Amino acid sequence: MTPPRNRRPSGGSGAPSGRGPNRGPGQRRRSGQGRQQPDRGTTGRTRPGQPDLAPPEPKGPRIDVHDPKGTRLQKVLAAAGIGSRRACEELITDGRVMVDGHVVTELGVRVDPLNQTVHVDGERVQLDESRVYLAFNKPVGVVTTMSDELGRLNIGDYVAGRPERLFHVGRLDADTEGLLILTNDGDLAHRLQHPAHGVLKTYVAEVPGPVAKDLGKRLREGIELDDGPVAVDSFRIIDSRPGKAIVEVILHEGRKHIVRRMLEQVGHPVLSLVRTQVGPIALGTTKSGRWRPLNRNEIGKLYKAAGL
Repeated sequence: MTPPRNRRPSGGSGAPSGRGPNRGPGQRRRSGQGRQQPDRGTTGRTRPGQPDLAPPEPKGPRIDVHDPKGTRLQKVLAAAGIGSRRACEELITDGRVMVDGHVVTELGVRVDPLNQTVHVDGERVQLDESRVYLAFNKPVGVVTTMSDELGRLNIGDYVAGRPERLFHVGRLDADTEGLLILTNDGDLAHRLQHPAHGVLKTYVAEVPGPVAKDLGKRLREGIELDDGPVAVDSFRIIDSRPGKAIVEVILHEGRKHIVRRMLEQVGHPVLSLVRTQVGPIALGTTKSGRWRPLNRNEIGKLYKAAGL
């Protein structure tokens, strides 16, 4: 047995092993002594509630994400609203920050906020201050375009004072009101609309009632439309009164007029329709014709929904 570090062995080849009758009077066996302990990569933190294990090292060769011409990572995170400089330093040393997919634990690392991606606790942090993310409540009668050759009221009329070139994520027909995401982040907009990412959209519709109890099951199993089958991810009846009902439909489909066509196919043509949620972003209390900027947490959740 190898003697404990910084202690002289108590004899030659016949030195006591620290087990059984060879222990001296009053000696107690140390926890773990006599068997090899795996290197658990402890962080040395002692404050209550903090895990004692360091984050696992990423597989493959270590990649240097340091940009000597960049800005210190903790300063970049603080500027993005993650927390104070000191709090951001603790996030880094705790192994909760990733740059370009690699965990960073050194405080001296510098990054380029415009060309590198940073995640905190698995959620991406938008570091480019030129990016804009808005939740817009589109009114009925407004067409989903940023300009219109026919002179119809459009989304661009509501954000005409903004200097950015904004995109709308998805579409709503003129007779449908509700949530649209507006952004100048083209990559995010494309991913949120792509069916491969399955971003859910939530609609609330008023339809003729009563609604059969098994309608939700039918819609979840799928129905056939003229351009192919469609199935909802979720369906529930919110309210029912004589002659009318309020239903909630959640689906990731993006085909034109899909909610209206689907409900009409099952005998409940839409009387009014509102989109209340796109992925993790809810319309909330935003009034018709108004928009609000998304906060940092909402932007991070949007990126996660889009697989970024």
